[in-house]
Amino acid sequence: MGEFETALRAQVAQAVDRLGLARTARHDYEAHLHAARVRDLLDVAARHDIDTTGWADAGLLADADLGHSQR
Repeated sequence: MGEFETALRAQVAQAVDRLGLARTARHDYEAHLHAARVRDLLDVAARHDIDTTGWADAGLLADADLGHSQR
């Protein structure tokens, strides 16, 4: 794994952690922002042909859309 991929994966992990914290705190808008960040980072990875399998749970991202947070 190259330096770029390692840094990108760390950023995704950090954003996923923050997303989880926001969901736990029931901060819908904050969760939405963190999910958007994760999606952006995954898009960057895809543009560089990096396999992101297992980096982020797709269900977690889908649930983070505004109005759909865990209650």
